[in-house]
Amino acid sequence: MPITVKDIGDMFGKDVFTNKGFYAGKVSDMEFDLSRFKVRSVVIEAAKGGMLGKLVGGKKGIIIPYPMIQAIGDVVLIKHITSAEISEETEAVEA
Repeated sequence: MPITVKDIGDMFGKDVFTNKGFYAGKVSDMEFDLSRFKVRSVVIEAAKGGMLGKLVGGKKGIIIPYPMIQAIGDVVLIKHITSAEISEETEAVEA
């Protein structure tokens, strides 16, 4: 399901929520696959005291693969994240 945005610049600073209604943070960066003209992932700056901030601890944010994004509008809606999923993603990024 393609999600379209009129201007990529509109994505930066958008609030990010999980599909269970938890506040995760704000979009701080994006990674692109220029050979396929697609967004590969979105970097979320974790809010201190928010659900994602508690899961990542002292880290500034987390990289969310684009398939985990469910909707983009006034806010960005992502699939709910648990600590086990973060551990798997961290291991994959480090490898």
